[in-house]
Amino acid sequence: MLIDQFLDAILLGLVEGLTEFLPVSSTGHLIILGDFLGFQGPPGKVFEVTIQLGAILAICVVYFARLWRVATGLPSDPNARRFVLAVLLAFLPAMVLGAGLHGFIKNTLFNPTVVSVMLIVGGVAILLIERFVPSPRFHAIERFPAPLALKIGLFQCLALVPGVSRSGATILGSLMMGVDRRTAAEFTFFLAIPTMAGATVYDLYKNWNAMSFDSGALIAVGFVTAFIAAAVVVKTLVDFVGRYGFAPFGWYRIALGSGMLAFLYL
Repeated sequence: MLIDQFLDAILLGLVEGLTEFLPVSSTGHLIILGDFLGFQGPPGKVFEVTIQLGAILAICVVYFARLWRVATGLPSDPNARRFVLAVLLAFLPAMVLGAGLHGFIKNTLFNPTVVSVMLIVGGVAILLIERFVPSPRFHAIERFPAPLALKIGLFQCLALVPGVSRSGATILGSLMMGVDRRTAAEFTFFLAIPTMAGATVYDLYKNWNAMSFDSGALIAVGFVTAFIAAAVVVKTLVDFVGRYGFAPFGWYRIALGSGMLAFLYL
């Protein structure tokens, strides 16, 4: 039984790493797969949230040089300060709403039906926005005006509903606000760092007393697997969307959501 749990943790970590930065909802995939496997991990969805830190670590490693330049340039470089300000402003709305609605979201919305419906809705939204996306006006995060960053952060709040996709909401919101595809994809990478780190710390705090050694081992396995898978995705996603756009992810979401609804109710 324990071996099966660790195999499930590896599979879930792989899925998390592959989907965290794609506009397909990593949380939705974890809920669907976890329900299908009958995975019994740590309480309060701590496993699903915490292994996302593996994906966040992949961002820090792949973009280490850029993040280091920003960190060391804060005292003297206006571009570094504008970069950090854009990320923090975009993070703020989700931080406030996420903390306030944490219990309702986890207890009410974390189920396969909600995920399946939102996968379809999000897929349709991707196809429509890709068709009518305005011409890009912003090509660098360092040039984001403060109101633009805040508006993108409001779009990210849609992802509090499982199945919407944090990266998808952020990317689509960015495209609608006139950000080019490559910059939109990169911004969702950097915005994930404070967003997912904050969500993980909050979940661990809420469920710390229920954690055990076995829980920690399962999380560690999922964490490492997610890190490796996410590093591969991060290195390839920007080039992929620059060439093909986001429409393939829209069709994938519609197909997966429709298939899940058929499986659940037919």
